[in-house]
Amino acid sequence: MTVAKITDQEWTFLETVARAAFANPFGDTRDDLDILIGGASPGSSPDEILISVLTRVATQVESLRARGVADLRAVEGNRREVLRRFFLFHVFHRYVDHFDRLIQAQLQAGDKPCRVGFAGDTLGEMARFGLSEDEAERTFAVFYQLRRAFYFIRNGLVGSSPSMKALRRHLWDCVFTHDIRWFEAGLWNRMEEFSILLLGETGTGKGAAAAAIGRSGFIPYDRAANGFPESFTRNFVAINLSQYSEGVLESELFGHKKGAFTGAVENHEGLFSRCAPHGVIFLDEIGDVSVPVQIKLLQVLQERVFYPVGSHEARRFSGRIVAATNRPLDDMMLGGRFREDLYYRLCSDVVTIPPLRERLGEDPEELDNLIAAILSRVAGQQVPARERQLVKKVIRRDVGVDYDWPGNVRELEQAVKRIILTGRYQVVRREKGPGRVDRLAAGMREGALGAEELLAAYCGLLYDTCGTYEEVARRTRLDRRTVKKYVQMGDHA
Repeated sequence: MTVAKITDQEWTFLETVARAAFANPFGDTRDDLDILIGGASPGSSPDEILISVLTRVATQVESLRARGVADLRAVEGNRREVLRRFFLFHVFHRYVDHFDRLIQAQLQAGDKPCRVGFAGDTLGEMARFGLSEDEAERTFAVFYQLRRAFYFIRNGLVGSSPSMKALRRHLWDCVFTHDIRWFEAGLWNRMEEFSILLLGETGTGKGAAAAAIGRSGFIPYDRAANGFPESFTRNFVAINLSQYSEGVLESELFGHKKGAFTGAVENHEGLFSRCAPHGVIFLDEIGDVSVPVQIKLLQVLQERVFYPVGSHEARRFSGRIVAATNRPLDDMMLGGRFREDLYYRLCSDVVTIPPLRERLGEDPEELDNLIAAILSRVAGQQVPARERQLVKKVIRRDVGVDYDWPGNVRELEQAVKRIILTGRYQVVRREKGPGRVDRLAAGMREGALGAEELLAAYCGLLYDTCGTYEEVARRTRLDRRTVKKYVQMGDHA
């Protein structure tokens, strides 16, 4: 076996496929490579392009096999790497439907790992191309990861606008890095070193972005068990930090020891203890936590250890952290309400989720795409075009074309549901007017504020200044939940 049997023209083709093998599927480069590989005519549909790509690749594989040059053990250096990626491209696409069915089955099964019936065939095919057993098993796990990332990024973040296309490309890089050669060389087992900070307005889809990252982590394949030891549904856990008081939050995050405080009648495993080895913890509303909790989170990120409440026994955390907030962290750091060292530990990358008004301004078809996706999710199946157009017509009638959707995609989803129930969507128009200070002062001068309105305005003013519910509660001597209720009441006033 010698590589001399492969012509220069063939090597050009192999190198092109090798470049496409692990290219970002949400980027223009992959699209251009597919057209080049498949030789499809201009105007071909994506399905037609893919069919032509896979047909030409399969034909080339058979040609190499027939000439006895399809064994990686006979090649070294860069040429082996080109051939390896070429063969893996072929194997991956032969089993892509199997991976899709596995993803669907695992979603149905939940946290119980599914058996992987096609693993033996896939691993055997890679072995016939000359991959070692360890290399084939790791590659099989990467295949599963690649398909999960594509599935959850594509389906969880719908939209055709340029900003959404850029977001999907960005999230893919958060999972695999911008150059998958680094990922393959060893970062596949080290991605917990890269924390991600998601920024964006309320309702833009930060949770969906976090879930796409969290469900796309690497899970090793276990040949003895004929499956993956963890379900990707268990590998992603989320917590909204703003819904807990400081003491309860520490227990939820780090756990507590029996007797650590009144009511601690047994040991409690916190979120960091329950996180799977390759799992992801999503810390939503990170901007709302107090400075003492920020310090403990910083310790987890810096030292990879934490201590349950009431315990001196260090526990190790080996997962990845994704955090999100709609708060202005720059202003909070300047005011000393958010620690700069925590910020710089969280932001291996910062991903900003675009607001709905920006997406609609970029692409007039964005609303149609979102309505279709929301209706399909609600109905559990594809919804006919007539129903989609009816919902769109009601939205245009009741809110107009210039509505800025302050609640973003979350508001749009509720609008669709309300239209299904009532046939209309009425919004409360929020007129721009004086700020909290001016409204509070005017209301007090005129004697126009009731006790609850006065408290809501004051709590909102303090929240704008302090940045956390805990600090507002301390200053007003109110319970934290009461403070949150009044702040939110003021926001909707």
